[in-house]
Amino acid sequence: MVDKAAPIIVVGGGAFGLSTAHHLLNQRYTDITVFEQDTQIPSRYAAANDLNKIMRVEYEDPWYTDLTYKALQAWKTPLFAPYFHQVGFLHCVSGAAPQRAVDTLKRFHHAATKDDRIAKHVTSVTTLSDIRDDPRSWKMPGEFPGWRGYLNKLDGYTHSANALRGLKDHVEARGVKFIIDPVAGGVSEIVYSSTDVADKTEKKTSGIRTRDGRTHKAALVIIAAGAMAARLVPNLAEEGGVVAKSWSVAHVHLSDNETAALRGIPVTYARDLGFLFEPDPATNLLKICPMGGGYVNTDKDTGISLPPTNWSETVDLLPREDEERIRQLLRETIPALAERPLVRKSLCWFADTADSDFVVDYVPGTEQSVVVLSADSGHGFKMFPIVGEWVAELLESRENGQTIQRWQWKDREKREDEQGKDWGSSVSWRLGGTQEFADIQRTGRPGSPKL
Repeated sequence: MVDKAAPIIVVGGGAFGLSTAHHLLNQRYTDITVFEQDTQIPSRYAAANDLNKIMRVEYEDPWYTDLTYKALQAWKTPLFAPYFHQVGFLHCVSGAAPQRAVDTLKRFHHAATKDDRIAKHVTSVTTLSDIRDDPRSWKMPGEFPGWRGYLNKLDGYTHSANALRGLKDHVEARGVKFIIDPVAGGVSEIVYSSTDVADKTEKKTSGIRTRDGRTHKAALVIIAAGAMAARLVPNLAEEGGVVAKSWSVAHVHLSDNETAALRGIPVTYARDLGFLFEPDPATNLLKICPMGGGYVNTDKDTGISLPPTNWSETVDLLPREDEERIRQLLRETIPALAERPLVRKSLCWFADTADSDFVVDYVPGTEQSVVVLSADSGHGFKMFPIVGEWVAELLESRENGQTIQRWQWKDREKREDEQGKDWGSSVSWRLGGTQEFADIQRTGRPGSPKL
């Protein structure tokens, strides 16, 4: 166990890093420094640098439902409540959905209705009139052709960027130190007492080195760097089975009147097309995400997927097939917006695992001096208020590592043997195959060279 007065470094000022700092404070750890490689929080490298994320309670796996229900209660506390919007979750498939999407939807629906905490908030949707019966849903004038599924009024969304800002201010006021700078806050390596990379013996960290060449001492280093984590812990990908992946994000810019007219609509999700949120009144932006298998950026030499070094490489980028799904989703829900220009397009990078489980464990061979909190796998932000608690529990445990098997350091080779090489494709709620970032062409520029 780490002495509570010893220096602790958290690498990454995103959702997992800030939540960790918060819960370490709650456990009376007193010397915590967060290093962030951007010039701001929310960081442009963070997956949570975003208007909103879905907050749904129901999972196919009741174990995760229990965790998310706990997170829901935390979202309602004074610290987090300003960022939680309980507008409901219209969860459906369109009339053209493939059977896999239909089957997934049925499992989610069944999970919601069999849980007594959730079932009373759930209404089945089989016809357009079922959608129109909800006073929030009728604000969307589309025909929703063939849509079927359910509406869960317990769910909603969180304003992720604002939540990050709020928690950062909160923990900083309680004594957490921040170094936010591309050089001084950019961590280039973890420093160990043994620097021989060929040494297979236990190596204990003595801190980190930043891009300005400075060494910062620590008794414990916590890697919460999202998609960038494998740059600092290469065996996180090679052995641990965590890779960088991304999905597309786009927005439509509305007028003040249009934003007002759509206020309060539920998060609207067709599993085969994508999902959209109520527009943000501060920016008049309506966020839309297409559904798909996602994109990886595999290094030919190492075989490891890492995000592009410069975040701007994935800005103003939207694959054509993703734009088609977005426009079809709008045609079926808010047709007046279907041909509007799409703005603030980008790829959102995150750390992924083949089974979409998180990793919350010590890095093997580091004498319990380096912790990885990683692999949000595209569904982690709903856990923002509680995810750091898992690190605190790991540190407080008298065991030698993570006792929850699904969160342990992963064996990539075993999981690939079991689930195939198409990373994450066996996860039931993902549709389509994974593609390489290098194969994407910029939308609206026919014949443009590949990136």
